[in-house]
Amino acid sequence: MIKYVVVAIFAVIVVAQTVFVIPEWEQAVVLQFGKPVRIIKEPGLYFRVPFVQDVVHLEKRILVAEAQPAEYITLDKKRLIVDSVSRWQITDPLVFYQTVRTYPGGIARLNDIIFGRLRQEIANHNFKEFIREEREKIMTAVTLETAQAAKTFGISVVDVRIRRVDLPNEVQKSVFLRMNAERQRIAKRYRAEGEEQVREIRGAADKEKEIILAEAYRKSQALRGEGDADATAIYASAFTRDEEFYSFTRHLSVYEKILKHDTTILLRPDSDLMKFLDTWHPDKKPAATSR
Repeated sequence: MIKYVVVAIFAVIVVAQTVFVIPEWEQAVVLQFGKPVRIIKEPGLYFRVPFVQDVVHLEKRILVAEAQPAEYITLDKKRLIVDSVSRWQITDPLVFYQTVRTYPGGIARLNDIIFGRLRQEIANHNFKEFIREEREKIMTAVTLETAQAAKTFGISVVDVRIRRVDLPNEVQKSVFLRMNAERQRIAKRYRAEGEEQVREIRGAADKEKEIILAEAYRKSQALRGEGDADATAIYASAFTRDEEFYSFTRHLSVYEKILKHDTTILLRPDSDLMKFLDTWHPDKKPAATSR
């Protein structure tokens, strides 16, 4: 009985060492005494020589390699801390195994290539171009150059991207001060332009006001002249109709203006104002008339 158990266990071990499965997301390199003898890229059930051959499983899916932030210098001598990330895929498992062996080895080689290409591209561009204007073109060039160099390791590079760009700590403060000064300069320019526009608007409004006032004054003077002419014509007409009555009403108008309460007036006896004052007195009785 023990003999059969031992045989069964040995058979299970042999089967386990003989049969292996390759999933859809993997590929494999079969090694015999440490040397590659077969490459498997299609999923399925496969066999190997037990205790002689080993199987190295490798990913077929797209992988991500995150590089450590590194310092770069632009063409205008500005220092940058750039954090990059890349997407890559193992397209030649045999070359990959022969050159880098493992995933960490492949990531290390890939990051070295990206660092060199990125340093070269950044060194050929100014700070402003790299940050804003030429960034997409720079990353496209880095991706193409990295993909070309990574082929020697059996790696296909999908793309290389910059995840974050920072300034060194000792540089950030001075950069922020310059940015603040630039914003202040722009703000002062906008304020000056606004004040100039205010002055122009106020000047135009004042000019319009003076024109309106002048026109109103001209019209008022014209109307006043017409009124004075009409009044003079009325006075002249009244004077020609009854000179005595006209003189009497004019004197009454003058008396109304100058003879107020507690008013003392010194006049000559022959003054024209005495003409109607000396003909009536409150204590004087009117003379009797005969019929």
